[in-house]
Amino acid sequence: MYYYKLTIDNNAIGNITEILTSISYDSVQVDNIQKTTICETDKEKKCTCKSGHKWSNKVCETNAKCCGNNECTFSENSTHMCVSNNTVTITGSVTIKGVVYESCLADKGSQDYMSCNDKLLNRMKEVYSTLEGFDILKISKYRVGSIIVDFEMTIVSDIKPQDLIDRSENLAKNLTASLKLETTGVLHLSMPDNPVKYDSNHKLKCTSQEEFEGVSPEWTLKNHGKVSIITNGTESEITSVPRETTLILKNITEVWEGEYTCTYNQKNESFTISHIARAVMDVSLLPNIDITTDPPFPLCTSVDGLLNVIGRCEIRKSDEAYKVNWTSSIIKSAITQSKPFNSSEETVAYEAKTIVGCNSSVLPLTCTFENRLNQTREATVNINIIRVGEKYCEAEGDWKVTKVGYTAMINCINADGKRLRQCTGTEMKGKWEEESSDCVNWELSSVLQSANIVDIGLGILDENAALVFSRLENVTNNTNTINSYANMNASVQVLSTLGNKLNNINNDSTVNDVLESSSNLLEKSLQNSWTRKTNEGNLSLAEIYLSSVEKLIKVTNLTEGKKKTNIEVETFNNTDSRCTNIVFNVTVKLCDGIKGVVKTAGFQQLQLYLPHKNDTDQLNSIVVSTTTEEEENPVEVRIKFPLISPRPRNVMMRCVYWDNKTRDWSSEGCRWEHSSNNDTEGECICNHLSSFAILMAKYPVEIPGMNEITIVGLSISVLSLILSLLIELTVWSAVVKTHTLYLRHTAHVNISLCLLVADCCFLASSEPSELPLIWCQTFVVLKHFCYLAMFFWMLCLSITLLHQAVFLFHSVSKKNYLRFSLVLGYVCPLLIVTITFLTNKGGAEGAYFTHDTCWLVYSGLLQGSIHTFLIPVGIIVFVNVFSMLVVIMKLLNHPKNADKSQENEKAAAKTVMRSVVLLTPIFGITWVFGFGVTLLDLTYGNLAYAVNYAFTLLNAFQGLFILLTTCLGDKLTREALLKHLKKSAPASISDSTTKLESTWKK
Repeated sequence: MYYYKLTIDNNAIGNITEILTSISYDSVQVDNIQKTTICETDKEKKCTCKSGHKWSNKVCETNAKCCGNNECTFSENSTHMCVSNNTVTITGSVTIKGVVYESCLADKGSQDYMSCNDKLLNRMKEVYSTLEGFDILKISKYRVGSIIVDFEMTIVSDIKPQDLIDRSENLAKNLTASLKLETTGVLHLSMPDNPVKYDSNHKLKCTSQEEFEGVSPEWTLKNHGKVSIITNGTESEITSVPRETTLILKNITEVWEGEYTCTYNQKNESFTISHIARAVMDVSLLPNIDITTDPPFPLCTSVDGLLNVIGRCEIRKSDEAYKVNWTSSIIKSAITQSKPFNSSEETVAYEAKTIVGCNSSVLPLTCTFENRLNQTREATVNINIIRVGEKYCEAEGDWKVTKVGYTAMINCINADGKRLRQCTGTEMKGKWEEESSDCVNWELSSVLQSANIVDIGLGILDENAALVFSRLENVTNNTNTINSYANMNASVQVLSTLGNKLNNINNDSTVNDVLESSSNLLEKSLQNSWTRKTNEGNLSLAEIYLSSVEKLIKVTNLTEGKKKTNIEVETFNNTDSRCTNIVFNVTVKLCDGIKGVVKTAGFQQLQLYLPHKNDTDQLNSIVVSTTTEEEENPVEVRIKFPLISPRPRNVMMRCVYWDNKTRDWSSEGCRWEHSSNNDTEGECICNHLSSFAILMAKYPVEIPGMNEITIVGLSISVLSLILSLLIELTVWSAVVKTHTLYLRHTAHVNISLCLLVADCCFLASSEPSELPLIWCQTFVVLKHFCYLAMFFWMLCLSITLLHQAVFLFHSVSKKNYLRFSLVLGYVCPLLIVTITFLTNKGGAEGAYFTHDTCWLVYSGLLQGSIHTFLIPVGIIVFVNVFSMLVVIMKLLNHPKNADKSQENEKAAAKTVMRSVVLLTPIFGITWVFGFGVTLLDLTYGNLAYAVNYAFTLLNAFQGLFILLTTCLGDKLTREALLKHLKKSAPASISDSTTKLESTWKK
């Protein structure tokens, strides 16, 4: 295009237009003549643009006053003129392959450069000058990378995109090159007038004269140097029709301030053309106000005194020029405003001074911020005056005087939030409560803010979320900076917010950041950060954390397991041959009723933080969550948990899942599979999927009435044993007339004596919690010894009787019997108890005995000190049973012919043998049920209960059974006792009886 300056008379313009349009030469043809600029010349030249024209960018750059205005003033010799509103500016680059234009990279002053530059420029003009309205094309520079040519081109009229494509393809073909072009002027972006109101809604329209077939528009926003793609979100909506795309913005805030760009990209192998329109939106802001007073609680020293109070409103720094006004509906004194000042690197403060009287109690003070568009936002603080006689907390460190019943607040240092401390009242004065901090790490606070706006439409949701997770992972890596409840709460809120906003996570790096940051929060060093010192709020952090991480794991596109320090995730597909996931040694088996991918996650430490309303049990496993893409009911999931601590004997366990409705653990649909030989693992079977764990009771199962039966039985046994010993002492001389009877009654006395002492110790230690440790230890040693001694004396008795049965005519001397019985009855138990005591850490609690039961330790099969009691007793009971069988056999097969000289001995032997068969308690045969008690855990149910009842009933009353069988049930003893009682009867009773008998005979 050629420009000519003509000075003509105004009346001749019409004639000149006709003449010029008829001009046609070989190299010049006039197609269109338009008036663009009208100037009036005096001392200065005042020019205006004709309709459809505007001042060029060059004019705007040199004279800013001309931008946006129709009239502009220039010097008399100025040649500035307006350009068409449809002027299109094209900037671009050509990447040329080969070395044909290599000289263009030479020094600009060289002949090679100028020749190459002219040659290439002409080649480009030959192509692009055929565009209607072509004005200027100039090469700005050359770059290396093949040969890259940067150029600018101006078209002063509308241009059809297809014409530009045709010319660009032609040039690419001619130069063996590829092109990258950017146009401005093809698209037109209409914007609301600046500035726009805060929290308002607006439409931005991007239009074109031509339709871009098969090309979708792209919106971007440049804010603070960052360019973000605009998508459909909670605050933005993009709609497109041919030749027009519309961006609807809702609730506009400072995040939507900046330069908007509307782009249509046309591409093929040889070129990329970006049609761009740009415009700036300026938002008139409104601040978040933090209002305080100094002092926070003015302290009066007299009833009618006056106090100076400073009100302070603090906001974040911005470019908005606010008008600030201070008001009060009650304060009568003047409110004097001071100049604003920077209170920190991020904030600016506005202050006002006033005077308040001590005759008031609560005085409201309001600061109002007004922006450029007269929108206002206000904040009010109550000036709470401490009147004479009212209680308050004295100043302490950073905390100033505070009125009773109020909470003092201080801004956090180098953190976001406030420190809180309540002042409570006592009879005399106020009392400071423990400080509660809501201070959040600056970076973590920024991450939370970013999480909240991740889906507003500013940026691609997945990319925004990936950035947030990456930042969260970096922040939580340093646990020392987040070791407080406020920081933990902010971190969990980030997970919760993103868990609610995301429908899928496909990026492996993002998945890794999700798991890493979630794992960091479960570090043991953060254990005290999970609960607030003052119990506030509805949901605990652990509940929100579990729900959020479950959601995030469910939407991740995990195809293989990932393990972090405190979180492990494993997956399998229903098409896989295996149907088991293992996380932290927890095995989850789910083979039926599933579709898609099964994901199992294990959480270390989380069981410590989830609330539990039942005080009778506690969690004894990690928390494991299992989810599927589609769950079909019913399902059967088997979970095998390693227990955190081994299950003690007779302690019940429950398989539970987290119920979000009740906010507690529930066992509905789950059951515990009891394992008799493994107390370090627990297996659960559930008919649904959720987050699972195992609860273990804090106390063993209690059998109804067992304590009462034991106390009553032992009490009766003690009395019976005392009576039995008294009877033995009474009838000893009358009964013990043969070696056999001597041996038998000696054993009876020692058995009764040992059982009496053992039962007394048992009764004395029936309430272990009320006994000192040393007394509990003493009673355990005595019970251990006395019960063993009882059984060894039973062994003496059974061996003696067995000897009598087998060697019927062989007798043992009393001396030898006593020597043998004392060694076996007392020395052997003493050795067992002593060795057991010394080898179990000198009788230490937990090794030799337990304080909970005041009895020996049972740690499992053949484990624990209890086996130094069970094994000897088992052997003795076996020998006693064997002896009984031999005796019974001898009774059945006794020879018919026997010497009369030995009839007394035979009669005594028969009596003894008959007594053995009938008087089982003296052999301790009933203690066989004790092995069932040891082997059968009470969690087995009815069978274990039956065995325990049988053992208790038979052995608690053992003393009574001994009295009945060995004393009252024995004929010789009974007759001797009756004779003794008759001899001891009072004389009056004997005389009366004699007289009565004499009278009756008459």
